[in-house]
Amino acid sequence: MNDLKTTYLGLSLKNPLVVSASPLSKKVDRVRQLEDAGAAAVVVYSLFEEQLRQESLILNDVLNRGAESYPEALSYFPEMETYNMGPQKYLKHLQKLKDAVDIPVIASLNGSTVSGWVDFAEQIQETGVDALELNIYHIATDPAMTSAELEENQIELIRQVRNKLSIPLAVKLSPYYSAFSGFAQQIVKAGADGLVLFNRFYQPDLDINDLSVRPDLDLSRSADLRLPLRWTAILYDRIQTDLAITSGVHTSEDVIKAIMAGANVAMMASVLLKNGSSHIAELLNGLQSWMETNQYTSVKQMHGILSQRSVANPAAFERANYLKILNSLDYKLR
Repeated sequence: MNDLKTTYLGLSLKNPLVVSASPLSKKVDRVRQLEDAGAAAVVVYSLFEEQLRQESLILNDVLNRGAESYPEALSYFPEMETYNMGPQKYLKHLQKLKDAVDIPVIASLNGSTVSGWVDFAEQIQETGVDALELNIYHIATDPAMTSAELEENQIELIRQVRNKLSIPLAVKLSPYYSAFSGFAQQIVKAGADGLVLFNRFYQPDLDINDLSVRPDLDLSRSADLRLPLRWTAILYDRIQTDLAITSGVHTSEDVIKAIMAGANVAMMASVLLKNGSSHIAELLNGLQSWMETNQYTSVKQMHGILSQRSVANPAAFERANYLKILNSLDYKLR
């Protein structure tokens, strides 16, 4: 039997398959099923900064009822209860998960601003979770805000969360930064123990009949793996931190690519939402079979062998690949 063990955020994992933040973790029994199927760890669905602020506004309204208050301000926040549970219920849910499973449980906070909500990271830590994933999700719509200001705000946010914690901290990022490698380095210096690549931005659609903007959800597919795969390969062994690939991990081949690019773990949700928890066992069997066929005895042996620093042609991850693709299209037109 091949050795599938890996490490992530200082945690020893039995294999590199991790369930990413999603509704899959809303029920304790479902997380048990994921563990039984072979998942090495689970990232619990996110608690949003907006939920914490909303709860604070509700409490303030109750305490100041009859005085000069503005409860209508609550209407500016989205209806979160249909997706998620409130902050205190979230904490209790984390504790239940820790009691119910043996695999590492990683909490998730989704935020974008530097404010008092970061104190909640301490309360999350007190539940006994093994690590925290900070999901930075921000749409920069203000024309007056520069990229430097945005990045400094996010780095300060990471510093503040890091200062609240003694457990490992991972930061989940989008790819939309002007100099991603440099920004990733700054995040690690601010205290991140790992980087999760990448956060998926769900794009709204336009209803031309109702003249409205409507939310839209498309689950990932294997082709979405290419962007995080490229940046993982570029960052591996250049920035001293753990790397996780998420978005686009559907097959055992996707898992193998993630490991060879330099990822410590491959995270997945969409494929499990489609196919159920049993798909994890299929991925592990496929990984084992491929390793045996290709004479790899351990995941560690495969780690990073197709990173930019390891391949014969490092430029393939840069502009040279762009030119090669364009030339291939030109050839097909002949």
